[in-house]
Amino acid sequence: MIFDTHVHYDDRRFDEDREAVLEALPAAGVFGAVNIGCDVRTSEAGRALAERRPRLYFAVGFYPDNVAEAEEMGVESAGAGEAAALTWMRGLLAHPKAFAIVEIGLDYHYVDGCPRDLQRKWLSLQLQLARELGKPVVIHSRDAAEDTLAFVRSEMRGLDKVLHCFSYSREVAAQCLDEGCYLGIGGVVTFKNGRKMKDVVKYMPMDRLLLETDCPYLAPEPFRGRRNQSSYLPYVVRTVAEIKGMTAEEVEEITWENALRFYRIDPSDLS
Repeated sequence: MIFDTHVHYDDRRFDEDREAVLEALPAAGVFGAVNIGCDVRTSEAGRALAERRPRLYFAVGFYPDNVAEAEEMGVESAGAGEAAALTWMRGLLAHPKAFAIVEIGLDYHYVDGCPRDLQRKWLSLQLQLARELGKPVVIHSRDAAEDTLAFVRSEMRGLDKVLHCFSYSREVAAQCLDEGCYLGIGGVVTFKNGRKMKDVVKYMPMDRLLLETDCPYLAPEPFRGRRNQSSYLPYVVRTVAEIKGMTAEEVEEITWENALRFYRIDPSDLS
């Protein structure tokens, strides 16, 4: 069985056939997935999807480029003056199928992206909420290895955390793994020019590997350039198995257990 730890089925690219795609996942061996929120709209959409689909869960938060939305929500007028975005997150995270705070982190790729100081502020605030609520965190990091590692070693210490769609070197991977991180591995590892990711997978222990698609993005070979979906994960499984000298069945079993452990899912509660 395969668990896709990072999906975006609320994305508009699934509008024409979303239900059919989700209905077909068990036939591809995919029996669990977490829809990842990036702002208010996508987090609420993930909740709606999870409420009507078995074994589909959701997670809540603000993507680095979307933290301006959180800032603009202001401060609650009642209570201790908590940021309104955090109050909203707290409410949605009380849902029984809300499993994590996501897709939080740092993205320094675009010069005209969200100001870095604002990204760091909201990463810190969302990490504090994760610690308070005892939730794991899914971390986005792009062209921001140094600052991300600083957070990993400080405000993320003691939290369950995954570096989603890991894209850095084996050396950075080693530092993250030393701090207890999981690494999210998806379609990039199958690319012909994906040598860096193959090197990371070869190096890392299997008990820290989470399978993900990040669909509709980053489809594996032979679907590269097309819309991604969870039913393509067996191609990632086979590539990981080849790199690690394991069977595909062993990779599925280990990564399934990793996903349940990371998201704190009791197998008897799968619904």
